[in-house]
Amino acid sequence: MNEAHFRRLERMYAAAPFNTYYRGQLEVSQDHARLTLPIQESFMHAAGAVHGTHYFKLLDDSCFFAAQSRVTEVFLLTASFNLYFTRPIVGKSMVGEAKLVSRTARQLIAEGVVLDDQGRDCGRGSGVFALSRIPLDEKIGYA
Repeated sequence: MNEAHFRRLERMYAAAPFNTYYRGQLEVSQDHARLTLPIQESFMHAAGAVHGTHYFKLLDDSCFFAAQSRVTEVFLLTASFNLYFTRPIVGKSMVGEAKLVSRTARQLIAEGVVLDDQGRDCGRGSGVFALSRIPLDEKIGYA
């Protein structure tokens, strides 16, 4: 794969309207993705730690882009995702690091970890991603 594809994926992430809420920083390379999210007060549940929905968002996105790093023609769709919580996050940022672990003709599997701002493992997940019929083009921010 080439660097131009990775940069287009990073711009596609930034262009998605939903991601303006998160203000994340995505880095894509072949078979890998790293997404850093600054933690906002609105991420917290009643007990003062990051709510699990944000773990999922971080892991789904980082695993998706690790898988999408290998596919240049069409957009991938999350077919399933498993998530494990191992520690609450209470710091200033959270990081998702993911890698592609398997690819067949019809699906890709990626695994990821959520780290707090001290580098501690706070959650893990794996996703299955399927090829869609949606082309990777400027209409979806891939430019």
